[in-house]
Amino acid sequence: MRIYQGVDLAEVGRVREAWERTQGFRESVFTEAERTYCLAQADPFPHLAARFAVKEACLKAFGVGLGAPGGLGALGRLREVEVESSPSGRPLLRLHGSVEKMGRRRRITQSTVSISHTREVAVASVILVGEDVPDEEEI
Repeated sequence: MRIYQGVDLAEVGRVREAWERTQGFRESVFTEAERTYCLAQADPFPHLAARFAVKEACLKAFGVGLGAPGGLGALGRLREVEVESSPSGRPLLRLHGSVEKMGRRRRITQSTVSISHTREVAVASVILVGEDVPDEEEI
């Protein structure tokens, strides 16, 4: 068994600026369901920032975050990490595309997501439980 863990902090103001500046950011980072959920909130931007932080934390858990060597290639993977809510409101991960493939390679069987946010900042932690397999670049 292996534990993969990632943490990220997102500034609400920066997410707001990117959201307002370009529609491409909205569509390349957030799924339609995520946009719908967040825009239904009184202030959508802390919720959008929290989802952005979850996406980056998940990619960091896989070792391919935006700050990793060659990490800007991970930018296209952000939309492949989707944040859903359980009926109780607990955040859940749904992986798509190349990120789902990374999860299958590592035989991920469990994920835990924790989110917290204020009006200024959002933080997320993602823990993935899988098998001890070589890192992506070694496969």
